[in-house]
Amino acid sequence: MTTGDSAPDHLRLLARPTVAERRAQLPGDALVPADVVMDRAFTVSGSPERVWPWLLQLGKRRAGWYLPRTVERAVPRSRRAVRHLDPALQALAVGDVIPDWGGADATFTVVELEPASHLLFASTRGRTDLTWCLRLQRAGGDRTRVHLRLRLGPVRHRRLARSLGGLVDLVTVAGLAVGLEERLVRHRA
Repeated sequence: MTTGDSAPDHLRLLARPTVAERRAQLPGDALVPADVVMDRAFTVSGSPERVWPWLLQLGKRRAGWYLPRTVERAVPRSRRAVRHLDPALQALAVGDVIPDWGGADATFTVVELEPASHLLFASTRGRTDLTWCLRLQRAGGDRTRVHLRLRLGPVRHRRLARSLGGLVDLVTVAGLAVGLEERLVRHRA
């Protein structure tokens, strides 16, 4: 299966954000005067209403971080992400704090939550504040564009954050894109 531009599905999933997406104002942009901004975007099968419950349950000690099945096979069973929607993880609300993999005490706090539209998290790591926005937009047909924006500030070593941090972010989001698509396609079947 290919998209309208004849790109294979796996390339459609790993697309960079468009210029318009990078320029767009997203929830949380005003919360952190950012030294570093990382935008990622991909398109998945299913409407924003179908994608939304999968994003609600993301997180450490929740549904995990969706990775492709081939990658998850290398991860111990106890650390693999769930491959189904879990009703117990659908009650996320503003003010909820969820653990993150960014360190033993790293957490995210839910700042905004607009069903099938966006989910905004905030956190502080040392002296750096950050926001992480996941925005959903209908992408034509039965597809959703997922735009993720990570804002960091103040950042002492900006080049390092952009290069090494950017690489980690890219690999993580690429895994999320493929793993989420697998789950959406399987759940629809």
